[in-house]
Amino acid sequence: MRVDADDFARPCSCGREHHIDVREIVIESGAIGKLEKEMSDGDLKEYISPLLICDTNSYKATEELMEDIYDRCQVLILDAEGLEADERAVEIVENYMEEDIDLVLAVGAGTIHDLSRFVAHQYRIPFVSVPTAASSDGFTSTVADMTWNGVKKVFQASAPLFVFADTDIFAEAPARLTAAGVSDILGKYIALADWKIASILMNEYYCTEVVNLETKAIRTVKDNLKEIAAGEKDACEKLMYALILSGLAMQMTGNSRPASGAEHHMVHLWDMEVVNGHLNALHGEKVSAATMLVLLEYKKLADAIRRGTCRVHAFADGDRELLQETFGRKGILGALEKENTPELLDDVSIETLSGALPEILKIIDFLPAVTDMQEMMSIVGCISRVRDIGLPGKAIEESLRLAPYTRRRLSLLRLRKMLTY
Repeated sequence: MRVDADDFARPCSCGREHHIDVREIVIESGAIGKLEKEMSDGDLKEYISPLLICDTNSYKATEELMEDIYDRCQVLILDAEGLEADERAVEIVENYMEEDIDLVLAVGAGTIHDLSRFVAHQYRIPFVSVPTAASSDGFTSTVADMTWNGVKKVFQASAPLFVFADTDIFAEAPARLTAAGVSDILGKYIALADWKIASILMNEYYCTEVVNLETKAIRTVKDNLKEIAAGEKDACEKLMYALILSGLAMQMTGNSRPASGAEHHMVHLWDMEVVNGHLNALHGEKVSAATMLVLLEYKKLADAIRRGTCRVHAFADGDRELLQETFGRKGILGALEKENTPELLDDVSIETLSGALPEILKIIDFLPAVTDMQEMMSIVGCISRVRDIGLPGKAIEESLRLAPYTRRRLSLLRLRKMLTY
């Protein structure tokens, strides 16, 4: 399967001409052979000092199939145990890099790609994506999710020149990683709902073509859940295709808005460990647990709107004490306040929000029922309960209150601060 990136880089009905940086995307058995050819005789031949970044897990999964490529690159193998996309890992990469490095090859899953795209962007050198698991949608993204000085941040970064996703590698990844990829896609239901609500209330930029792309990714996964769970190669390729589409949606908008809403804000909160200890869970596992929490809350709000018991009031900063007890205790409250200044909700009037409630109800009703979402997740073995990622039950309400502060982006979860129900 080849994805023609030119199909997405064209004038759009939204008024923008979407820009796609990736030249070619190959998702098929034998894709590594295509990478070897590009490095020997194709567009990558000009790069004579490539740095290959992987971790101990992805190296083990690829060392035989990619032996010739490893031989021609400077290779950095990071310890997969406890590896995070943070300033410490960036420092390791920078200290290892030789001065003449002119290309980065990211061989791994989400963390390796975040590190690689971040470093490539900082040093203004191109990078190539070699996904080893269909576990996240960041392979073609232009943003890097990083933890910097204890604060979860989204940095502008580089899109890959090429993506070579070899089915013989990623379809053999542990089922847990594949389930995490499904979880990441199912979280887009929340992200798209939040984006639509923000466009209604704040006239935020909104593109139906990008929404259709994300919706296609969701539908592709939804229609192949049983086959993905069975590990069928064709279905695993479709999952990778869906994840690639989601990354392209982010390229088209220039940010993570189409793929990241309240569900990801909650994951960012957990990653910052202000209401919880370290969670021994994959990114996608945390996304699915957060998706269920947010979906339950949104459906609860919908019921209140339907009954006429949802009341709108002016935003009042009632979280100051909790913010001090959590972010303040970690010494990162100042960074959080900077992120949230000026406060988004100051621009949302009572009248505007009250008038939008019927439309918000329609958007929530379009989301899957809680039982339907649980069923989809269970088919593939996705985590759907916070206790399964190690989050204590007492942290749930704090998570719902504090998650919106991790990113200055309007979500329905943030709008709860103006609602009583």
